[in-house]
Amino acid sequence: MTFPYQISLFGDKVYLHFFFETLAFIVGVRLYYYLRRGITDPISDINRLWILLGAMLGALIGSRVLAMLETPSEIMHQTLLSFYQNKTVAGGFLGGLFGVELIKKIIGVQTASGDIYVIPIVVALFIGRMGCFSMGIAEPTFGTETTWFTGMDLGDGKLRHPVALYEMVLMVLLFVLFLSIRHKTMVNGDRFKLFMVLYFTYRFLVEFIKPYNPLFLGLSSIQWSALFVLVYYYKFLIRLPKYAQ
Repeated sequence: MTFPYQISLFGDKVYLHFFFETLAFIVGVRLYYYLRRGITDPISDINRLWILLGAMLGALIGSRVLAMLETPSEIMHQTLLSFYQNKTVAGGFLGGLFGVELIKKIIGVQTASGDIYVIPIVVALFIGRMGCFSMGIAEPTFGTETTWFTGMDLGDGKLRHPVALYEMVLMVLLFVLFLSIRHKTMVNGDRFKLFMVLYFTYRFLVEFIKPYNPLFLGLSSIQWSALFVLVYYYKFLIRLPKYAQ
């Protein structure tokens, strides 16, 4: 496979990443509506739409802001175009979280709203990371050089950690986990919190095998966002051991 991988579309060369990114969105949305069938949603349709809007706008902004902070030395040289083009999934989740909480306060919704999105998010992330992997080192989703058996040449002749593949494996494990606990009695909203805690714990750790730029105290912007999520969900972390019983 030659990185970054392209396909011919109507006579033009198109990055495969665009195809997988679009597919991830379509499959995620369709899966959400499939899982919602037959479920009595305590949140009205109009409020659910407002929440989705808050999540999308928050993710749009958060993904760009966190991506900008990933390269602190370039912050002062950002243009509107470069700000929009650079994005990170971790920032999307964090911004989406803020967007949802803000909208819920505005419309007066106090019910947790994230559980139904967990499986669609996991599936969409798996598909999306296939696109990231196809880009090789053309996107900042590759790892540092390694002598591990997992090392791959991602386009620069060096054996690197295929970080996108690692995340795909994580998504498979999370998919199995959330299917296995789908009938478990849990506090409403705790499945989403569990996903966020597990995902951001992974993102904190995987940064150490990526060529990241420290933002503060030797940690990257994504690592600081991961620590924020863990602190934000401290009440959930306190009761988490009860679910293992």
